[in-house]
Amino acid sequence: MAEQNVNEVIDETTEQEETVETSAEDTVETECFEEQVIEEEAEAPGDGDADKADKKSFFKKKEKKDKKDLQIEELTDRVKRQMAEFDNYRKRTDREKAVMFDLGSRNVIEKMLPVVDNFERGLAAIPETEKTSAVATGMEMIYKQLMTTLSDLGVKPIEAVGQPFDPNFHNAVMHVDDDSLGENVVAEEFQKGYMHHDSVIRCSMVKVAN
Repeated sequence: MAEQNVNEVIDETTEQEETVETSAEDTVETECFEEQVIEEEAEAPGDGDADKADKKSFFKKKEKKDKKDLQIEELTDRVKRQMAEFDNYRKRTDREKAVMFDLGSRNVIEKMLPVVDNFERGLAAIPETEKTSAVATGMEMIYKQLMTTLSDLGVKPIEAVGQPFDPNFHNAVMHVDDDSLGENVVAEEFQKGYMHHDSVIRCSMVKVAN
């Protein structure tokens, strides 16, 4: 019986020693595995470094994109301003051309008006018996052609006789008392006045009644 107890004790001791050895081996293997993992992590870049690199690359790309956008906006604004300046220049040039054309036309018309006056005086001086002659007919045709040309240029005579006197259109050189006419009414026209579009080229020289 005593021998049996001794053997059981020996067996238990042996089992305990084996358990202790197994545990020690497991501990050693675990420590080795952890060291290997640590070495691999040390050799390979960590996730934090990769995230930092990705973020840095992202911000660089964003910065480049922002600079490009700013350059595009700046160039677009510059083009728009140049187009607006060119449009204003074109409009200003058109206005200047129109003004110069009107001034040139006005000067030419002013120089033609005395010729018109002479034609009218010449036609009025022709006797009734000679108004059907070739000379009188030729003068009449030339006069009509001249007036048609002036009308095409925007020239029209100012109405005077029978109209109320208007200092903007009429130049009074005489005054007459006439009960048949109203007050400040143009009684007679000595020289025709003309307008070029809405501008007075020459006022009518008139005699005003009452």
